[in-house]
Amino acid sequence: MGFLGSAVRRVFSAVRSPLSPLCRTSTRSYSSEPTKEKSVPYEKTLKQEDGASSGPTKPLPRSADAVVIGGGSLGCQTIYHLAKMGMTNVVLLERDRLTAGTTWHTAGLLWQLRPSDVEVELLAHTRNVISKDLEEETGLHTGWIQNGGLFIASNKQRLDEYKRLMSLGKVYGIESHVLSPAETKDLYPLMNVDDLYGTLYVPKDGTMDPAGTCTTLTRAATARGATVIENCPVTGIQVRTDDIGVKRVKAVETQHGTIETPCVVNCAGVWATKLGEMAGVKVPLIAMHHAYVVTERIEGIQNMPNVRDHDASVYLRLQGDALSVGGYERNPIFWDEVSLNVILSFPHEKVKYQML
Repeated sequence: MGFLGSAVRRVFSAVRSPLSPLCRTSTRSYSSEPTKEKSVPYEKTLKQEDGASSGPTKPLPRSADAVVIGGGSLGCQTIYHLAKMGMTNVVLLERDRLTAGTTWHTAGLLWQLRPSDVEVELLAHTRNVISKDLEEETGLHTGWIQNGGLFIASNKQRLDEYKRLMSLGKVYGIESHVLSPAETKDLYPLMNVDDLYGTLYVPKDGTMDPAGTCTTLTRAATARGATVIENCPVTGIQVRTDDIGVKRVKAVETQHGTIETPCVVNCAGVWATKLGEMAGVKVPLIAMHHAYVVTERIEGIQNMPNVRDHDASVYLRLQGDALSVGGYERNPIFWDEVSLNVILSFPHEKVKYQML
């Protein structure tokens, strides 16, 4: 949780009592003190409500052109795009409920500018789908909020990088502005800008609601003929060897039946390595613990842009009249095999995440 030291002090520097204990000191540092337990209004679980059905939400088909495994953001996006491309005989299998893995607590931030032109194009497409296409197709709101994004530069090298990003954005028609510290203060009055060289502001960045987005994606996919089945854990993947010695997928096994298919899309997130092993494929992926904190109500924070500090590896996401603050530690804690195997063995048991 060391990332909170700089993030909280920077944003709350202009706030007076009763938030004075959080005011920024003269140096930018990382807190080494342990986080104290706080009364919080929620305990998240990786399951549906008690009394949930033990069987799949829909009958399993005998065969499919493709089976997408995993009902998180990646899986829902995949089946939506497959259906939109004309593949109607496709199935998504989710072991629990949609977004029940790690998607429910994702920040949902969308920053349009990245150093890679491929990423810029991909993010532009994603933004169009989330902010416009899905609502037009389904009549449902995805939870998209366009409050803008702000990259902060604490050194000249970082500011030069942001200037290059702005130039790249011009090529793709993405509006962005490099702001001076004074202009940043006018945009975000609560931010301490004393040690900033400048910021990069993208007005049309924003956030999406993970649950709302996935629900809308699957609604649009099923309207085009795709099938989404929840409460259906995958137990195995059958593989055959063709005439030239190449291993190919034959079928997907579940506790409730087998689906014959020539194609499997692994969208299982933290469980992707286990799923890959079922087909004899090594997936180079490892899960790590991630911490984030939701603040109490902050006066004056409404409608402020989301903030990213690349040097401190911190993001500040607007959440109503509060902030969700998260980051990535330099000494990460890897998610051990025991924890993963427990969830795989008992997919419908409660796994508690208490915010400290």
